[in-house]
Amino acid sequence: MTAASPVFVALDTTDAATARATALTLDGLVGGLKLGLEFFTATGPAGVAAVAELGLPVFLDLKLHDIPNTVAGAMRGLAPLAPALTTIHASGGMEMMKAAVAAARTHAPGTKVLAVTILTSLDEAAMRAVGYQGAVADQVARLADLAQLAGVDGLVCSPHEVAGLRGMIDPHLKLVVPGIRPAWAEAGDQKRVMTPRQAIDQGADLLVIGRPITAAPDPAAAARRIAEELA
Repeated sequence: MTAASPVFVALDTTDAATARATALTLDGLVGGLKLGLEFFTATGPAGVAAVAELGLPVFLDLKLHDIPNTVAGAMRGLAPLAPALTTIHASGGMEMMKAAVAAARTHAPGTKVLAVTILTSLDEAAMRAVGYQGAVADQVARLADLAQLAGVDGLVCSPHEVAGLRGMIDPHLKLVVPGIRPAWAEAGDQKRVMTPRQAIDQGADLLVIGRPITAAPDPAAAARRIAEELA
């Protein structure tokens, strides 16, 4: 795979063999692989290792959210898998995020810890229903500021928050952006979406793209089309 590509393809499957086959199909067309909770609960660390042994950067997206001691323990448990990136929820609070970062620095120094702000499946109506008040952008800014103070390596946010965050966070923090849908793809269950080119132009560092590639009749052709749009 090309390290120059900002695209991490989301392998939303419960089968390690399928994930490996898809990864090989996309060799040279994307920059890394995202494995999420669905994959991890079905295949466990062995499944992650089976994909990681291909030698491609792995983004292990588990969105950890628990008391600080438990999250630190989970981070230690993930260390042997050596993912390039992993996630925690910024809404877990300052102490939880600090504990996660400290555990990663000690036990998995090659793993970057990303804080998730607001899930891209939530719009303002959904946020109000779970008790958040105000605009999505305001809540994202509050959580991003907290996460930066906790020492995380980057943030996961909607593409629509990228430009605002670029103006308030340290430039070394990476912005990793799901909710990416090419103009020719369906939005699915993502509410706050943007095309790959638009997100990069706004200041995103890495793009997470799943179904527009993996559910396409020809995943390699879809990935190639996205790469051409980003070139």
